[in-house]
Amino acid sequence: MIRLLQIELQKLLLNKTSKILIFISFILPLFVIVLSSIKIDILGLFTLELGELGVFNFPIIWHITTYFSALFKFFFAIVVVSMIGNEYSNKTLKQNLIDGLSKKEFVQSKFNTIVFFSLISTLIIFFISLVLGFIYSNAGEFDSFIKEIEFIPAYFIKLVGFFSFCLFLGVLAKRSAFALAFLLIDYILEWVVFGIITWKSNIEIATEIQNFLPLTSMSNLIKEPFTRLAMSKFPTSLPSNYDYNLNFTKIIIVIFWITLFIILSYQIIKKRDL
Repeated sequence: MIRLLQIELQKLLLNKTSKILIFISFILPLFVIVLSSIKIDILGLFTLELGELGVFNFPIIWHITTYFSALFKFFFAIVVVSMIGNEYSNKTLKQNLIDGLSKKEFVQSKFNTIVFFSLISTLIIFFISLVLGFIYSNAGEFDSFIKEIEFIPAYFIKLVGFFSFCLFLGVLAKRSAFALAFLLIDYILEWVVFGIITWKSNIEIATEIQNFLPLTSMSNLIKEPFTRLAMSKFPTSLPSNYDYNLNFTKIIIVIFWITLFIILSYQIIKKRDL
């Protein structure tokens, strides 16, 4: 397992574009979160300090930082599909198989890389959220820092799920651009399905079905926190059915998709004439 991971890391770190995309995807969110915690003077007109709004207090900080950081995942998605696309375009996949790497090990090496970077990103977000939470929370809130910490493992599962989907699309399409196009098409199709079912039936059934689709199910792990922030300020003027809580069903759905995408990726490579 470590050997396979080392092989992939060596490939990525030798590629300048991959290094830049990895930085943007995992390190840049850290810098943005830290900078947003600093008091900023806007041309002498007013001072912006997000900490005064309570966004860095426990427990909501777990929700905000994981949601915001997940927005940068698209950059590493480019790395994932490029890992596969380069294997085909450079003929390295066939050479790796000749050198003794099995097709199962090939898929495993890609998945190991996905898990590795997802774990690194999760640890970074955990520690920066923990530090900022203790800095901005009141003394009475320190004991509640564990509350809603489930957003951290949800963030990890969301990343692994999304990148596993990208891995499958990369294997299926063999070209980075096509894989990213398929990703966009899937996003559109999920909303088309939602619209058709809403038209034919009702929005409740459409929502239930959409929640089982890949991108929507991953998105459901960490819903946008802005409605929650607004509800804390104006509790009577916003919808009461907004639910940001994580439940076991949401996790199981994404884990199912992860498993399916990895199995399908292996089956495609196993049967494909390389």
